[in-house]
Amino acid sequence: MFGKNDLIEAASLVYRHMPPTPQYSWPLLDECTGATVIVKHENHTPTGAFKVRGGITFIDWVKRTQPGVQGIVTATRGNHGQSQARAATAAGLRATIVVPHGNSPGKNAAMRAFGADVVTFGADFDAARGEAARLASSENLFPVPPFHREIVRGVASYALELFAAATDLDTVYVPVGCGSGICGVIAARDALGLRTKVVGVVSTEAAGAKLSFESGRLTATDSADTIADGLAVRTPVEEAFAIYARGADRIVAVSDDEVREAIRILFTATHNVAEGAGAAALAALLQEKEKMRGRKVGVVLSGGNIDAPLLADILQGAA
Repeated sequence: MFGKNDLIEAASLVYRHMPPTPQYSWPLLDECTGATVIVKHENHTPTGAFKVRGGITFIDWVKRTQPGVQGIVTATRGNHGQSQARAATAAGLRATIVVPHGNSPGKNAAMRAFGADVVTFGADFDAARGEAARLASSENLFPVPPFHREIVRGVASYALELFAAATDLDTVYVPVGCGSGICGVIAARDALGLRTKVVGVVSTEAAGAKLSFESGRLTATDSADTIADGLAVRTPVEEAFAIYARGADRIVAVSDDEVREAIRILFTATHNVAEGAGAAALAALLQEKEKMRGRKVGVVLSGGNIDAPLLADILQGAA
C-alpha cells in the first residue's frame, strides 16, 4: 500500500506539528496478561487520540491539491472530528463536524474549542455520515471521508514509532472503527518487512468488521450501541476492509463489560485514562491471554477522551 519512504515522509510532516508518543512496558500489565506488554500511548497526542496524525496529513493534502477549498465537513464520534477541526482551523479553513445525538459532551466541547461548528444529526455515526455528505453539497464544503489514503499515511506514523522501539513484537492489538488505525499498522508492518501479527478489535455490539473479515464480504450490523464510541460503526468502510481482510491475522470482539474492566486495569496499572475504544485492545489481549502467554505483545491505547461521569462510574465498578 505504501513504501517505507512514503511513510517516513508523512511522519516527518506529522512531527512538524507534534512529537512522537511514548510506548511503555508496564509490569502490572505483564502480571495480569502473562505476556510482555508494550502499550502505545496515543492518548498522549495533542487531541488525546491517534486521529490527530491523519488530520495533519489529510489537510496538508487538501491544501496542496484542492485549490479554492474554503472549508471541510465530516462526520465523527469525536476523535476524527477533533483531528480535522484542529488541522483545518490551523490551515485557515472552516470546519463543520456532524455528530449523532447523544454524542460525548466532552468530545463535542473539544471540537468546538479546536474551531469547529458542531452539528448534531441522527441516531448514530452512519446517519451523521449521510448528513455530512448532504452538507458538503449544499454548503460547498469539501467532504472528509472517515477513511482516506492520506489519513492512513499520517496514522501509520504511530506504528512506525512502535515498531522502531519494539521490532520483535509477536502481535499488535489495535481497535477498529472506520479502519485507519488497523490499516496504518498493517502499512507500517509491511513497509518495514516485519512478521508481526495484527489483530483487530471490535465491539460485540458493532461487529461489522469482524463479520466482514470472517465472511469475506462487507457485512453491516443493524445497530452499534456500545460505550466504546470509537468502535460504534454499523457499516465497515469498504476501502479499509480490502486492506485488513488481507493484512490482519484475525479480528476479536469484546463486550462492554470487558472494555470496562480494561479501563479499570489501565488506570490501576499505568495511571492512564482510556476511553472505550482506547481500552479495547487490552480487553482483547485479556480475552486471549492463554493464547498469548509468554509472547511480546503491542497494545494500542488509541485514545483517552472519556467523559468524566462515565469514567467515574466505571472506576467505581458500575456496569
